[in-house]
Amino acid sequence: MAFDRIYPMGKTTRFCISLPEELLEELDKRVIKRGYSSRSELVRDLIRDLLSQEKWQENQEVLGVLSLIYDHHDKELIYRLLDLQHRYHVNVLCSTHLHLDHDSCLEVIVIRGKADELETLSNSIGGLRGVKLSKLSRISLPNL
Repeated sequence: MAFDRIYPMGKTTRFCISLPEELLEELDKRVIKRGYSSRSELVRDLIRDLLSQEKWQENQEVLGVLSLIYDHHDKELIYRLLDLQHRYHVNVLCSTHLHLDHDSCLEVIVIRGKADELETLSNSIGGLRGVKLSKLSRISLPNL
């Protein structure tokens, strides 16, 4: 999918905001720390992040990335992980599996659906015995 279809480059409108000096200094620190080319770029990202969070709160169609670290010696766990992914096959777009060391694997699962469906899937997988770490990164479908 082309970048311009995900983030269409429409008309840009300038507007002014007033900030206390201390808040502006904090904003500028983040612009530098995160490597943004301008305040505008940082503010756009902050707005997109806020809109994404609202989509999750409103149970809209969203994306998520579920990252897991688990004990690969637990064969029952592997079957339970696969079973849950197949049960939610509509929501699972893809997964990647990496061997971290002799005992641990990292699995990254990209999921899509209503926010509550993804939360349920994430909690189901994260709560399995043998899962050492489970983290759901919440993303929304871009519309800006």
